Formats: sequence, C-alpha cells, structure tokens
Amino acid sequence: MSLKKSAFAALAAISFALPALADGIMIEDPYARASTMLSQSGAAFMVLKNRADSDDRLVGATSDVAERVELHTHISDAQGVMQMVEVEEGFPIPAGGSHALARGGDHVMFLGLTRPLQQGDVIQVTLSFEKAGDITVDIPVDLQRKPMHGQMNHGTTKMTN
Repeated sequence: MSLKKSAFAALAAISFALPALADGIMIEDPYARASTMLSQSGAAFMVLKNRADSDDRLVGATSDVAERVELHTHISDAQGVMQMVEVEEGFPIPAGGSHALARGGDHVMFLGLTRPLQQGDVIQVTLSFEKAGDITVDIPVDLQRKPMHGQMNHGTTKMTN
C-alpha cells in the first residue's frame, strides 16, 4: 500500500472514532450491520449523548441504503418471546445524559436494503431530533463486531463534565 493510501486509511479510521456533534447532541461509536450478505434488512447502533440543558428525542432516521428506515426496539410478548417493534415516538435523550442504541435493544432499522451492507463500507444516515434537528452521520459497516464490543451501559446514564 502506498504512503498516500496508508495516510488516507488512517485518517478515515480516526474520523469514525470522533463523535458527530450538533446542537448539543453527540453521536459516538456508530456502526451498522446486516445479518447475512443476502439480508433485506440491517441495523445501526451508536450512543446518543445530549450535552444540552434540555431533553431531546430521536424521532426518525433516513438513508438511501434502504427503502424504509425506522426506529426499533425488542420487547417480550406474553409467552416470553422477543420480537422487534417500531418505536414511533422515538427515543428520549435526557439533558446531560445518553441513550445507547445497541444490539438486542433500541436501534435504527433498515428495511428493504437497496444494496448489501459489506464489511468496510460506509453508509450515510440522517438522524432527526426533536430539538437538535437533523444530523447526518457516516456510519461504518462492521459485520465482525461482537454484541458487546465498544458499547456502554444500555440504559440512560448521567454524563459528568
């Protein structure tokens, strides 16, 4: 690999490690995956941090990688079977707190993929917040990440300065 290509690859890796920030909302550790190469669906995970003085809410998402993008979570039905459901009201992010979108919990769901999600690809997703507005995030596809790799506490946490 040439020095120029190596430098570009290093810069790209560093840029994904840096959080996206807009109007007090920070997006940390985003990644996306599909269950198989032939999947018609995929998901994105990340940590949403709110450094603003007031609560906010993730209310939607869009991407050209899928026909529909929805906010989803997993719930247990009366028989104890986990199922995925859309969360139309979105996910709250308390002032000074965070909300993890993680495997097995809340996440951004891609339905009707328009192309396969391949290891190393980067997809662009626009997250819509009630107060902060739209934030566009470049999300790397990581099909090898283990369920708990790089993730925080799945609940709402208080941030300290």
